[in-house]
Amino acid sequence: MAGCSGGGDGDSSASNGSSGGGDDKIVMGFSQVGAESGWRTANTKSVQESAKEAGIDLKFSDAQQKQENQIKAIRSYIQQKVDVIAFSPVVESGWDTVLKEAQNAKIPVILTDRAVDSKDTSLYKTFLGSDFVEEGKKAGQWLVDQYKDSKDTVNIVELQGTTGSAPANDRKAGFGEIISADPKFKVIASQSGDFTRAKGKEVMEAFLKSNPKIDVLYAHNDDMGLGAIEAIEGAGKVPGKDIKIITVDAVHDGMQALADGKINYIVECSPLLGPQLMDLAKKVVKGEQVPPRVVTEETTFTQEQAKEALPNRKY
Repeated sequence: MAGCSGGGDGDSSASNGSSGGGDDKIVMGFSQVGAESGWRTANTKSVQESAKEAGIDLKFSDAQQKQENQIKAIRSYIQQKVDVIAFSPVVESGWDTVLKEAQNAKIPVILTDRAVDSKDTSLYKTFLGSDFVEEGKKAGQWLVDQYKDSKDTVNIVELQGTTGSAPANDRKAGFGEIISADPKFKVIASQSGDFTRAKGKEVMEAFLKSNPKIDVLYAHNDDMGLGAIEAIEGAGKVPGKDIKIITVDAVHDGMQALADGKINYIVECSPLLGPQLMDLAKKVVKGEQVPPRVVTEETTFTQEQAKEALPNRKY
């Protein structure tokens, strides 16, 4: 959230012995954003395990949050003549050239978790992932509901995801749209924390130094929120009480912090996209029509709901 906000284990090729229903095995090239968060680690695991279960030969690469690494990986997959390419783009723009190369090579492309801003939507077959704008709106709506009886100004700081990434752009936009209806909500500082815990802590420390009165933190993913909690505690304040905290993702550590009362509300962004991705891959390789947009189903969590969900949480 990120992907949503990534998890890789370097460049690897995960082959397995099973065969997809007696047909020639499908070979998928998958370029992951990186390993910047608990969400991304769970997402990578879901893709790798689902490929194995589906009998798909997965060529996996970790872009370490660099677009040039992803473009290099995609070109390598084109040279290897894989059957399908899937990737979670680091940023939204700058993909047209390499996607055109894949199209010319007649290799279908599936976007997972994050979108691209290409005007030519024929460059990819489908986009599988969350509605990040909706996630931002859910976060904003909870905040509006919490302060509906208050007349006082509500000072908000925002930890954005990676600059230029779809989840950062959309979660900011959705949140902003909802809170803008009431002038008492003021975003007094907003900066990227790169979806990482370390950067979330560092930026929150700076926010606390330059803004004496912060009422709410909105973090675009749990990891940045967890880093910010360390900064808030380090400044002698109580997270969840002195500063209300809203995050996106609902990974295990975030849910634990919510159950403990250090986070107040989490909007879910599921990383378990692997099974849906493999189904789509099989269809596009066969030349079947697939919807241009496949949205994952997600919910939201309060403290009580987090306590209930935690024992059976897969990520």
